[in-house]
Amino acid sequence: MTDESRGIGGTIGPPWSVDVLADLHAGVLDDTQAAELWPLVNADPEARAILDALDATQADLASLAAAPAPPMPAEFAARLDAALAAEAAAAFPGKAQPAAQAAPRQTGTGNAPVVDLAAARRRRNKRLGWAAGVLTAAAAAVVAVTVAIPDTSQQTGTPNVAAPTGPSVGNDGAGAQALVGKAIGVRDFGPLQSEDRLDACIAAAGLDPKVRPEGIRPVNVGGKAGVMIILTTGKLAQFRLVAFGADCGPGNPAVLFDKVVGEK
Repeated sequence: MTDESRGIGGTIGPPWSVDVLADLHAGVLDDTQAAELWPLVNADPEARAILDALDATQADLASLAAAPAPPMPAEFAARLDAALAAEAAAAFPGKAQPAAQAAPRQTGTGNAPVVDLAAARRRRNKRLGWAAGVLTAAAAAVVAVTVAIPDTSQQTGTPNVAAPTGPSVGNDGAGAQALVGKAIGVRDFGPLQSEDRLDACIAAAGLDPKVRPEGIRPVNVGGKAGVMIILTTGKLAQFRLVAFGADCGPGNPAVLFDKVVGEK
């Protein structure tokens, strides 16, 4: 039991802390504390008054969810409607209303014009419908173009080979050591695209996929697309660099180079 719930002489009882009563009312105390406090609190008129006030506050807050939302102030509704009209006019010039028709009528009293929110929302939804129609048409056009253009690589029988990306290194990994500093902490799977594919290559090469590389980045090994991993060796400033080809996978490690760099 916390000190806040204890009274004079350290016994449990009044005067009660409002925080303790609020926690009890909210049900955040554990079952043992709650079972101990409820009989004492219910027997204390002052504590019951605080709990009744909390009940009333909770009921008031709950009633707000069912209360109708107050209308938007006319000034803000007019500004919102004007902004939507301007956007629609810019996007669809042929459908824009003349300025004289779009401008709200003044009441002549000097007050802000009263805007019909329902009408404004209908106009907004209509404009959004125009935009959705244009986007749908554009998407359909993209799909049509995609379907119309044949996949020439399949027709000619030429396999899809990943284009080399990343910095170039020699076939034996010459120059790879210079990439270590900028590759530590990087996890770019390049042509392999995912960690699962890289793990399959690592396992095919006889390495442990559970050992997380210090860095992963694509490299161009003598014109071949590859992915280089950086492994620690247990020695300070010494790393093992292994590069896999883009076609590596289960049973095919496709190791492009495997070398140790750094302090011997």
